Amino acid sequence: MDNGYRADRWGSVWQSLRVGAWLGWQIESNWTDLRVFIIYAVMRPLALTGILVLMYAAIHGGSFDSALLTYMFLGNAFYVYVGAVTSGMGWAVVQDREVYRTLKSIYSAPVTVPFYLIGQGIARFLTASISVAIILSVGIGLVGIGVTLRDINWPLFAAALALGIAVLASIGVAVAGLMLLTGTASWALGDLLASALFLFSGAVFPIDVLPAWLRPIGLALPVTYWLELIRRALMSSPYPTATFGAWSDQSLIGALCVLTAVITLAVIAWFRWCESTARRRGLLDRTTGY
Repeated sequence: MDNGYRADRWGSVWQSLRVGAWLGWQIESNWTDLRVFIIYAVMRPLALTGILVLMYAAIHGGSFDSALLTYMFLGNAFYVYVGAVTSGMGWAVVQDREVYRTLKSIYSAPVTVPFYLIGQGIARFLTASISVAIILSVGIGLVGIGVTLRDINWPLFAAALALGIAVLASIGVAVAGLMLLTGTASWALGDLLASALFLFSGAVFPIDVLPAWLRPIGLALPVTYWLELIRRALMSSPYPTATFGAWSDQSLIGALCVLTAVITLAVIAWFRWCESTARRRGLLDRTTGY
């Protein structure tokens, strides 16, 4: 009896992830003609890369032979995932409720809604991977950042990427829970959160440059440790910072695991409260317009 219940539960989780990922991919990839989608997928990351490289060149006089450039470049490249997943999962709630008018039906379907939303986040992670791959290709092939395939620490990179997916999924579910309680005009809250994380997580510059009273914010964010691990795994010559220079890889992984676990537990409680509040107030099928 118990084994059957567990099998049904895990089957529902897998079904929810699969359906959410499939639907998210259809929405992300079928919004326009294939040629336009490919052009958008290529030009957007190239524009992001160009802005960063030009900013660095203006400050450092056009010299690209620096570990600092690689540090900035990798943080900027992988931060694409943060905005795509966290904002995308929140926007999925708005789309299902306001555009497709299916959110109430999803709640009555045999799916586990948080995992359905995580599936949507996985689809956005896959589309964001196109941008990340293009940015890295341009950085390695044209800009000459300090990343070579033979020097990559693949086990560390795989572990960091997996942990990053977990923490981004948790943050995305938290944003989605907030969207259950708000109207269409609040769709930009996910972007605002991603922008705040960009400032405090050391995505482009080390958190050492932040005022001393702001650094604890960066140290409390799991994204900070995730980006540091990604850089260590990929960079041929590490760029030591005052904050993490004495930290081992194991210490960073441990801190990231602890923060991810704490955030996940908090998000579970938060999302359940948001769901119950939305049900009680009749918000699952409302339309708010702009």
